[in-house]
Amino acid sequence: MDHYQKQNNHPNHSGQHSAGGVSYTSTDSPGLCAFILTLISYLLIVATFPFSLCLCIKVVQEYERAVIFRLGRLLKGGAKGPGIFFIVPCIDSYRKVDLRTVSFDVPPQEVLTHDSVTVAVDGVIYFSIKDALRVVTAVADYSHSTRLLAATTLRNVLGTRNLAEILSERESISATMQSSLDDATDPWGVKVERVEIKDVRLPVQLQRAMAAEAEAAREARAKVIAAEGEQRASRALKEAAEVINESPAALQLRYLQTLSSISAEKNSTIVFPLPIDIIKYFIKE
Repeated sequence: MDHYQKQNNHPNHSGQHSAGGVSYTSTDSPGLCAFILTLISYLLIVATFPFSLCLCIKVVQEYERAVIFRLGRLLKGGAKGPGIFFIVPCIDSYRKVDLRTVSFDVPPQEVLTHDSVTVAVDGVIYFSIKDALRVVTAVADYSHSTRLLAATTLRNVLGTRNLAEILSERESISATMQSSLDDATDPWGVKVERVEIKDVRLPVQLQRAMAAEAEAAREARAKVIAAEGEQRASRALKEAAEVINESPAALQLRYLQTLSSISAEKNSTIVFPLPIDIIKYFIKE
């Protein structure tokens, strides 16, 4: 069995493989058995040429990388691709890693907020592979591990916030989660690109209480607005009365203007008294 030592900040030499800044150096030589198997594999390739090319030549796409193991050891040169690469049957194995951005939904999490309110919150995570070697060698299943870590981080972050903060500060919570997840998944070669809170579901009783509170607040604002309108209208009427009081003829003109506006409808009978100002000159004192 091979034994590996982690060495940092050392140059690569023969038998030493780098995975994301951490060097894995083999302390054991391949041995006679490995040499014999390698020799037999090359002899088989030569003996079955050109049919052996179907098994030796592999292709990876532009968005993929191939991590090759020879007799259980990482090959020098890091991940292969994109394009054509060569493997030796029987002694080489490889694993393709997709570098494209992947998204997944975080299942709804029952979270107890800082002010002791139970809410169900779900989200979506976007991540990509930034180091194919570490994804293969540092973690068994990077996708499953990232999903579990995202669900745990969502509960931990929301558990420190009040309900009002969760409802109004989603961008801040998303940024905090992204930073925490990115730091945790960096040793795996995973880059968390974006975190979004999709939905916050409240208990039915709490929804009713919040709706009643919002309705009461709206009614209070409506009463305040109506009172302010009445106050402004009263001030306007007071100023109009002062203007009319300065000129007695203004009151008569206002009276005639009102009659004109009423008669415009032509569907009603108007009975109005004869102004005293008109007939006072015919009355003998």
